[in-house]
Amino acid sequence: MSPNAKPPVVKLIDYGKFKYDQQKKANEAKKKQAQAQLKEIQVRPNIEAHDLETKLKKVYRFLEGADKVKMVMQFRGREMAYRDAGLEKFKEILDGICRYGAILESPAKLMGNRIISILSPDKKELDKRMKERKRLEKLEAKEREAQGLENGEEAPESEEQKTAE
Repeated sequence: MSPNAKPPVVKLIDYGKFKYDQQKKANEAKKKQAQAQLKEIQVRPNIEAHDLETKLKKVYRFLEGADKVKMVMQFRGREMAYRDAGLEKFKEILDGICRYGAILESPAKLMGNRIISILSPDKKELDKRMKERKRLEKLEAKEREAQGLENGEEAPESEEQKTAE
């Protein structure tokens, strides 16, 4: 422990217990680490607007959960003749996701009958969005509260007050 002290000081330990404690600490640290998963979203080139919105909501939820997203556009049959139009649509979708708060890890690649791209979350941008969302929710709650009081509505009575009448 202290080789420079007079007389030198040494601490005797049980080596098995020491190794066990180190292993326990390593396991605890491993449990606390966040594991980013790769989630896959598939779209088709002729996807309708509402269906695309639904898929994008899922993508945003994955990104907010700190997961990477693999976007795939698959072509079938006659759609293969219009791959250029599908590629343009795919790039527009990716631009929208990047504006939301994602980093394009691998650009759109054409592989056979699929276009594939991988996105990862931009933590700074997503943190800003989450803070803004919470702020807006608080403002809406205050507005609803104020509107309820302006309309002359009273606070809801408790069960004890109702039974007393």
